[in-house]
Amino acid sequence: MYSVRLWSVRHARGLDRFYGVFERLLVRLAPLLQAIGYQRLERPLAAVERGVKGLLFDCKMCGQCVLSSTGMSCPMNCPKNLRNGPCGGVRADGYCEVNSQMRCVWLLAFDGAERIPGGIDRIRLIQAPVDRRLEGHSSWLRRVRERTESTPRASAP
Repeated sequence: MYSVRLWSVRHARGLDRFYGVFERLLVRLAPLLQAIGYQRLERPLAAVERGVKGLLFDCKMCGQCVLSSTGMSCPMNCPKNLRNGPCGGVRADGYCEVNSQMRCVWLLAFDGAERIPGGIDRIRLIQAPVDRRLEGHSSWLRRVRERTESTPRASAP
């Protein structure tokens, strides 16, 4: 898994593009998803998301995915679950103080962010603390709901 995670960071630009297209597709499908019912779709979509993101990013299914803001390096892989940058314990060789066999998740995040247009600006955004109530839930569905609920709707004449 770790080698695939490193591959994902090296290919952050392409994965970020794919994620953008995928998100736009899901937003376009929002009326269908809403008609089927978000509750009904939650378990099967979360299972697919767990499989795909688990393989590519070693996803921990926090339910609040920030991959596009962290250079395609999941901050939940940090043994300390830091979501806003590295701790003070990064070793001189760039490896984690807790797991000496793993490069610091945040050094990887900056490597990935440099490959994505605007990635360095996005990585500097402060991420909200993890809401543990969302663990195991689909961040894809949550993102669709956020995007469609925030989109102003034309009012009927």
